[in-house]
Amino acid sequence: MITGADERFLTRNGMAARQLAALLLNHEADTRLPRLRDFAGELKVGNGTVQAGLQLLEEAGAVRTRARGHLGTFLVHADRAVLWRLAGLGTLLAAMPLPYSHRYEGLATGLRAAFEQAGAPFAITFMRGASTRLGALLDGKADLVVLSRFAADRIAEEHPVELVADLGPRTYVGSHGLLLRRGVSPQAEGLRVAVDSSSEDLRMLTARAFEGRDVEWVESSYMQLRGLFARERVDATVWNLDEVADHLGPGVEVRPLDEEITRELASRNSRAALIGRTGETVALDAVRASLDFGLVTGVQSEVLRGERVPLY
Repeated sequence: MITGADERFLTRNGMAARQLAALLLNHEADTRLPRLRDFAGELKVGNGTVQAGLQLLEEAGAVRTRARGHLGTFLVHADRAVLWRLAGLGTLLAAMPLPYSHRYEGLATGLRAAFEQAGAPFAITFMRGASTRLGALLDGKADLVVLSRFAADRIAEEHPVELVADLGPRTYVGSHGLLLRRGVSPQAEGLRVAVDSSSEDLRMLTARAFEGRDVEWVESSYMQLRGLFARERVDATVWNLDEVADHLGPGVEVRPLDEEITRELASRNSRAALIGRTGETVALDAVRASLDFGLVTGVQSEVLRGERVPLY
């Protein structure tokens, strides 16, 4: 139900205030604001409408501004939670990989901490496979997707998505490795190789590792992998070592990938990336401006070191 105070934001001046709220999410405190006519040109309204919109935001407690003569008007304080609400951005839903590893748990914990600090409503849903998460994004069922930078770059070539952030090396995966059933030679022909086709990263790395070889592909997920090795249903695979390091039996040997494969693909596979739908400019710009991505990676490191309990 709309209160009397909220009804002001349904007027012409109020709609300008909502648009201004989204723009002001991109400004830090103690910085000079654009001139009224600059705001007016961007919003395609008059100077007076912009002035009235700013006044509404001040009355709502979203911002405080101060005129400094010829220096212009400065943003003294911004309540990002109020700005986010008035801009009508709503709760952002991020789709992440299933939290199988401490690295993913730390990433989820860091994202939640950063969104809370920014005052932005946020929720996480967990989905297996980058293709599944991409489908949710394109269908409007998620606003952000977490995946590797390698997968993000490939997806952006074919779909209307854009990069929101690259969180840096080893934020998505520590490393990948070649898993072999003990007693099996990696050069043997006819190897049964497990592959998770829902993961763009694993599919590409596994294909490169066994390129030109006579192998039998066996579809697998993280949950099935240990059992497949234990029952000798598979002989080899390439996998995210964060996920399997503590869950493989003694019958499985871990070897490093060839340097060529690691250099070409695994470096980008290790970096966590956030993508969003192209065209959602207001929301994506607000995320870029509001979130402290250093906080995300800092919290993730604390979780990995055991100094922070995962909370997501």
